[in-house]
Amino acid sequence: MGATGERGAVLVTLPDREDAEELAEQLLDQGYAPCTVHRDMLAGEDDAEDADWVIEVRTGPHGGTAVFDEPHLAVLAEDYGGFAVAE
Repeated sequence: MGATGERGAVLVTLPDREDAEELAEQLLDQGYAPCTVHRDMLAGEDDAEDADWVIEVRTGPHGGTAVFDEPHLAVLAEDYGGFAVAE
C-alpha cells in the first residue's frame, strides 16, 4: 500500500513548488482529485531547498483510481521536469 494507506494513488513529483501548484490546479480543472500538494524531503536531507514537491492524485476524471491515468500524469510531470509514480 502507498504512504496514504490507499491503493491507486499517483504521486507526481516536481522540483519547483510553483510548478506543482500550477499543475495541481490544471489537474483539478481536468477532473482529478484531490490533487494535494506537499513537500517531500528525503530522509537525511539537511537542506530544505532540495525538497521536492509532490501532488497526490487519487481519483481520475472518470471516477476511478488515478493509477489508470499514470501514463498521462507522467507525461505532464515530465513537462515540468518531474515524474509520476503509482503507489
